[in-house]
Amino acid sequence: MTVDQILTLLVLGGVVLMLILDRMRADVVALAGAAVLLMAGVVRPSEVQSAFASPAIIALASLFVIAYALELSGLLDRAITLAVGLCTRMGSKGIWLLLSMIGSVSCFLNSTPIVVLGAPVIRDVALTLRQSPKRYLMPLSYITVLTGCCTLVGTSTNLLVDDMASVAGQPRFGIFEITPVGLPIALVGGLYLFLVSGRLLARHGREERTEASHPIDPSHIASAQVGDANVFAIRRPLNIGKAVVALLVFGGAILLAAINVAPIAATAFAGAVLLILLRVISADEAYSGLKPEILILIAGMVVIGIAMERSGLAEQASRLLIGGVHDLSPLAALIVLYLVTMVLTELLSNATVAVLLTPVAVALAESLAVSPRPFLVAVMMAASAAFATPFGYQTNVIVYQMAGYRYMDFVRVGLPLNIITCATAILAIQEFFPF
Repeated sequence: MTVDQILTLLVLGGVVLMLILDRMRADVVALAGAAVLLMAGVVRPSEVQSAFASPAIIALASLFVIAYALELSGLLDRAITLAVGLCTRMGSKGIWLLLSMIGSVSCFLNSTPIVVLGAPVIRDVALTLRQSPKRYLMPLSYITVLTGCCTLVGTSTNLLVDDMASVAGQPRFGIFEITPVGLPIALVGGLYLFLVSGRLLARHGREERTEASHPIDPSHIASAQVGDANVFAIRRPLNIGKAVVALLVFGGAILLAAINVAPIAATAFAGAVLLILLRVISADEAYSGLKPEILILIAGMVVIGIAMERSGLAEQASRLLIGGVHDLSPLAALIVLYLVTMVLTELLSNATVAVLLTPVAVALAESLAVSPRPFLVAVMMAASAAFATPFGYQTNVIVYQMAGYRYMDFVRVGLPLNIITCATAILAIQEFFPF
């Protein structure tokens, strides 16, 4: 191994260890790793700059601004009020309908702020109906993750895989290109949660009838970067004009990207700037909605990914995995890649797994002389399918703290969900992304 490879491996190992220990904010860990690589000369300043200006960062930052404009317009508060009334009339079925509605929003917006906003609502509605919030908060997290797999912009993981694949010379994904795979996963997973999760949780958990709940402890969610959900308890009056404009801009950005007028990074960026020009949201408010901790985490992991590429470490890792599956069929190799990605995602951050395995997926496909597309989609899906631990995904941490779940609650409900989504994903990838 070269000196650069050894340094990159040490930095990667240190970042992974710090993320597992969860003693420091994930964005700070990723930034520290990027700084070490820059100082050691493994990556150049221009490459670090390119990571912070990557299309994934621009798209996410712009979507955060648009989402914040929708929140400030009071549209969200109005929707919550209507949802509470609906659940009061329909009972528990109304809560599941509300979960589905929240999930549909997660197809286009990051799931973390959606769960931060929706979890207190679901909790309060459940308590109003004299039901345990535990029966609904875990499904809330899982559903937003599942629906986030339905589009390219549904999760930052999808955008990051697309970004890393582009660095490896692959064409970019369309905004709805992965929908034929993500949608069946979401439907099958949602059906499982509706039919089974309530009974699994009720069988092993206490059914609280009080309004006492566990506050989110920031010391336990360094990687989640969401803070206290009570921050979102402020009720804002509905401004119909701003709400309509923000909705139209959001819909226009998605539509233009979907029909390939311009990439999602360009349309979302233009939409965010347009909202500022139209005074739907001020420049200061736009900066407040950027969520820099998430953007910096992704940028830092992109720098580490670039270092892996430049040093040749990614190529060596690819050869090791390829050596283990060289006698297997493309389908068997795809299944192995999916399982490896899924297991790593339970232990590491989604961004870390995307950076590690995207170049491996491309190299694996090329070694088998097949299309890299199905392997990249497998990484996208498996890197988000973190259901068996409360720390595999940021939204799991939020509901874990809020509802006071036990660790084994996630294993009990999430492990079967992992198996179900894995089988569904492999079947759908075979059908819509042939080798």
